[in-house]
Amino acid sequence: MSEQTHFGFQTVAEREKARKVAGVFDSVARKYDLMNDLMSGGLHRLWKAFSVQRSGLREGAKALDIAGGSGDLARAFARRVGKTGEVWLTDVNCAMLEVGRDRSADAGVLLPIVQCDAEWLPFPADYFDCVSVAFGLRNMTHKDAALAEMRRVLKPGGCALVLEFARVWPPLSRVYDWYSFNVLPWLGKKITDDEASYRYLAESIRMHPAQEELKQMMEQAGLEDVEYYNLTAGVVALHRGYKY
Repeated sequence: MSEQTHFGFQTVAEREKARKVAGVFDSVARKYDLMNDLMSGGLHRLWKAFSVQRSGLREGAKALDIAGGSGDLARAFARRVGKTGEVWLTDVNCAMLEVGRDRSADAGVLLPIVQCDAEWLPFPADYFDCVSVAFGLRNMTHKDAALAEMRRVLKPGGCALVLEFARVWPPLSRVYDWYSFNVLPWLGKKITDDEASYRYLAESIRMHPAQEELKQMMEQAGLEDVEYYNLTAGVVALHRGYKY
């Protein structure tokens, strides 16, 4: 019998989750960045800028952005590490990578791009100074395996960054729930003609581990000195851990 996992509030076979997640991102790829701007009021750009600042990357460093989709975080890393640095953009979804490739080329930033599963990264151990995943971990079937792979490919002294939706400050939870389950699907229907994908987004956020649980998962994957920063009252959190 196949192992079961979550797809939003549904329980599905593990092999089904990958297919369903692929369908979500195939559907929204071309308007993904526009929807991010609308849903967050542009705040996602500040969250990512904060992540880049906390990465500690310097000129000449090597970075990997997992589930990087349209490539905005990878491009920010590339600007930080300069021409002597190296930044790879990966995603399991081809449609998202095509968007990332096109937008990076339009911005004059040429990135090496690889389509791969975050649970099986095609990179050598001890290679990157920073490995990041932004708003992608909650879509992965085996989060523990992905975190272990992030640690494996880090150099000793390198850091792993996980930027992800989190548990909002409790006094705001009712308003946040109303927004998530009413406004987000409505925006999805109006902008992408896809209400279901944005209802999945709201559900997947509720099923994702809270801040302390994710911290423990990163520690169990072998990362050390794990800490997190709550952003926008805990709507999202940036977790950072190191490999020593």
